[in-house]
Amino acid sequence: MASRPLKLAIVHDWLVQPGGAELVLREAFRVFPDATLFALIDHMPAGERAALALPAARTSWLQRVPGVAQSYRRWLPLMPMAARSLDTTGFDAVLSISHAVAHGVHVQRGTPHLSLCLSPMRYAWDLREQYLQEAGLDRGLTGWAARVVLERMRRWDRATSARVTAFASISRFIADRVQRAYARPSEIIYPPVDTEYFTPLDIAREAFYVTASRFVPYKRVDLIARAFSQGHRKLVIIGDGPDWEKVRAVAGPNVTLLGRQSREVVRDHLRRARAFVFAAEEDFGIAPVEAQACGTPVIAYGRGGVLETVVPPGGAGASGVFFTDQSEAGLRGALDVFDALQPAITGADCRRSAERFSVVKFHDQLRAWVARATSPRGG
Repeated sequence: MASRPLKLAIVHDWLVQPGGAELVLREAFRVFPDATLFALIDHMPAGERAALALPAARTSWLQRVPGVAQSYRRWLPLMPMAARSLDTTGFDAVLSISHAVAHGVHVQRGTPHLSLCLSPMRYAWDLREQYLQEAGLDRGLTGWAARVVLERMRRWDRATSARVTAFASISRFIADRVQRAYARPSEIIYPPVDTEYFTPLDIAREAFYVTASRFVPYKRVDLIARAFSQGHRKLVIIGDGPDWEKVRAVAGPNVTLLGRQSREVVRDHLRRARAFVFAAEEDFGIAPVEAQACGTPVIAYGRGGVLETVVPPGGAGASGVFFTDQSEAGLRGALDVFDALQPAITGADCRRSAERFSVVKFHDQLRAWVARATSPRGG
């Protein structure tokens, strides 16, 4: 007699706009299409929801707060309470896909709770000062009170992690962070990259470099623009965001800003560019893998998840080079190294590197992890 399908609840932090977390969520629903979605708030625009093919979420009381879609980050101190209000009673298992508070959802005793950790809560751990500054809570008595609240959230976060049955992390970089924050081991399940869409073409490479990113401070797009503006190499920058004016102000005549572009335009530039440039410290970093999938080498700041996705020179299958000094001089030095290496880094090797992170591999790994963790034998 066949067993009935697993009745699964998938819990996400919030649904406001699409990003890397939402792409992981989309693929989780392709693995578990009958799952029920929970989120603290769900204000995803209809067009974006259709593109992600996500169901409407069951939400917390935060959903009813006027204007919460624009101000949700200010409600962070109350999010643990909102997460606990989500009712997952009656499900066989709970899968939280969390970078903030989703793993704090209330789970019925005896029900397996699996947490795919995109990162421990950055606001309470690594990015606390940045959050306070962006929220205007970094000065005076208000700043002191906000720091007290975030310290309490850190303690809550650590205590809540003890109630999770099993963790998986999106990179070894994040698994190390989970170990430090929660003292818990993680299985590694790399995020899905659409290697079926991002593919190489048998065409000659052109004499320009490319980067594609949202213009926010930690992405360091301004650093890339300055480094190229101090030399002769051509650079194309795709993207927009709060740092647009800052980037434009330092872009020289050899730097072209295209603004936000379609997926098709991004792919076209990746297929033609000499190399993809990346200056951020990312938890995983999907863009460098998309570039490699197009057969394009990567020149990247050597910190974070990129150390797991780009193969450096010195052995077989190199797909890029790193710079260890996050500065214009560091990047220019890496460009010189890259030029000296060519054509040793091949498009075929770049493509093979990217194929390690395909959507199919993510599906297989997620399905197997959930099956092991929810089996009657206890994994």
